[in-house]
Amino acid sequence: MPPMLAFDVYGTLIDPHGVVIKLQELVGVKAEEFSRVWREKQLEYSFRRGLMRSYETFAVCTSQALDYTCRYLDAGLTTDQKAALMAEYQCLPAFDDVEESLVGLKAAGHSLYAFSNGAADAVEKLLAAAGSRDLFDGVVSTDDRHTFKPNPDVYEHLLKTTAASASDAWLISSNPFDVIGAVSYGLRSAWVQRSKNSIFDPWGIDPTLTITSLGELGRLLSTPD
Repeated sequence: MPPMLAFDVYGTLIDPHGVVIKLQELVGVKAEEFSRVWREKQLEYSFRRGLMRSYETFAVCTSQALDYTCRYLDAGLTTDQKAALMAEYQCLPAFDDVEESLVGLKAAGHSLYAFSNGAADAVEKLLAAAGSRDLFDGVVSTDDRHTFKPNPDVYEHLLKTTAASASDAWLISSNPFDVIGAVSYGLRSAWVQRSKNSIFDPWGIDPTLTITSLGELGRLLSTPD
């Protein structure tokens, strides 16, 4: 039976920098830097809250990271403009390779799950807006454990929820911290190198596969070890 595939959402299936177009309307030439800082701070806040055991949802981390970025770049956004950006975050676009790749993997017999730091209802809406929700067997959220990736508890939660064993499960992610967390827990993992400038963390824990597009995944998974 083909292994279960769990896909990270933000940065792997969905482009968090899809918000740049809206940002260009609000902050002009600062848009790309604003998007980068916002995303980096969003992840930093989730890491810090996980370490402190001071849980807030990923949406709260995202909102607080937005506030930080506004101050950092002296953007001067109004409350309504911030609300518009948070709304934009709920309908971010999928990467171009997502739909065709998922259709192929589904046809090959894989069970597919979206696995995210985002709350399940937010991820459901995001995938529906991107047109890919029906390709997944389910959504698994770290919110159920009140912590974030790469805490080992969330990978345990993934396996229990999907009724998969670690040896029959893959984590597909563009985020090195997520890949390292999954491999450390015993899963196999594919790192999606979305940018040629992306560097995998030199921790001595390597991904099972490295790909530059989800389109490569079906062929590589069908190749005998």
